[in-house]
Amino acid sequence: MPTKYDLAIIGSGSGAFAAAIRASTLGKSVVMIERGTFGGTCVNTGCVPSKALIAAAEARHVAADATTRFPGIDTFAEPVDMPALVGGKQALVESLRGEKYVDIADSYGWQIRHGDATFAGIPDVPVLEITGADGMVETIEANQYLIATGSRPWAPKFDGLEEAGYLTSTTAMELTEVPESLLVLGGGYVALEQAQLFARLGSKVTVLMRSRLASKEEPEVSKALQEVFSDEGIRVVRRAVATRAVRDAGTGQVVVTADVSGGEQEFRADQVLVALGRRPVTDGLNLDAVAVNTGEFGEVVVTDQLRSSNTRIWAAGDVTGHPEFVYVAAHHGTMVAENAFADANRSVDYTRLPRVTFTSPAIGAVGLTEKQILDAGIRCDCRVLPLHHVPRALVNRDTRGFIKIVANADTGEILGLTAVAKDAGELAAAGVHILGKTITEVADAWAPYLTMAEGIRIAAKAFTTNPARLSCCA
Repeated sequence: MPTKYDLAIIGSGSGAFAAAIRASTLGKSVVMIERGTFGGTCVNTGCVPSKALIAAAEARHVAADATTRFPGIDTFAEPVDMPALVGGKQALVESLRGEKYVDIADSYGWQIRHGDATFAGIPDVPVLEITGADGMVETIEANQYLIATGSRPWAPKFDGLEEAGYLTSTTAMELTEVPESLLVLGGGYVALEQAQLFARLGSKVTVLMRSRLASKEEPEVSKALQEVFSDEGIRVVRRAVATRAVRDAGTGQVVVTADVSGGEQEFRADQVLVALGRRPVTDGLNLDAVAVNTGEFGEVVVTDQLRSSNTRIWAAGDVTGHPEFVYVAAHHGTMVAENAFADANRSVDYTRLPRVTFTSPAIGAVGLTEKQILDAGIRCDCRVLPLHHVPRALVNRDTRGFIKIVANADTGEILGLTAVAKDAGELAAAGVHILGKTITEVADAWAPYLTMAEGIRIAAKAFTTNPARLSCCA
């Protein structure tokens, strides 16, 4: 006979944990099934390891760059001890996996199964069959099910790529030596972060992209990052699509042929990193058997309440094809538990969702872009404030970047904020709370001197005053 639970969760990442925690506090029995490493993408192969290495690379870059930025400071940076760096990263990952996942699960006392989960039964009475490493199969029946299996890096199928070999955002975090040269395919947030990371560790980096850097953000973002990358020796090739790859038997390098603005060019590097997006992980779940619809890329199609086409099966996080942020997955997980067991009838709303890319300077944004406002038929008024008008940036000796505010020209209501700056993520977080306020309200609000957040107030004042004519704190 099947073991019965209130909630069965496939996956063990942030969405799974948020759902399990909330369901447990509602007095529900929970079982969590994981076929890989416990804790999901973020702590194991995503946010935590990548940001740990980015921080290390920035420390090295600051040491190498401090003499130029700060008169009187004389520093230099030695070559990187990559095994030690990766070892430190892995120690952090294992510590957080233990403290924030394994220990948390133990404290709530829900059940954990290790194995491959597959749906069986019929749509009205779905069950899960869990196959363990020993081949034994356990059947689980639940009142509600949550698919929180995340996503994985995706690579296109072009000639020779598999044979030549390539890195993904996951395997790049495991390298034990810094490649002398690196070719990055892609222009999204993963590509940008990884390109700068390895350049700062000592690689000669070339980026091939179809469109422009951070193409979903304001065009000013692309221009600012292009200048930063150029200053740091990163070559950016636009309107480039890789078509072939081969590993040179003599040099060991990978040779990639790309269509660049209609003509073919060859690019050589010791390693190729494919950062062209991710795809939801739904293979092997047998979703057709329980009438769960999937989309073009295998994502579980859900309603605004995160319920699938089977009323007893929900989905959360990357597997839904929704924005791929760990905090979105966690928000989803809590919402599923409340909708499933507390009749909350909550819906997902991304209006105030902040987004951050951890380059240096970082990209932070919230709300609409200028193009989105115009496409919606709204009259747009905007200001772009270069960072040389922000006292904190002057003190940091780093004025690369800007703060942009976009507003409804008829009402003065702020509809979006974008920044390229140190601590741009914090600016985006502050931006969550100014959306819907008027330019005048923000311009007249308190702002502590010598903070980056003060730049938001200055950008608001720029709608009525030339910022070059403002004194400090005015």
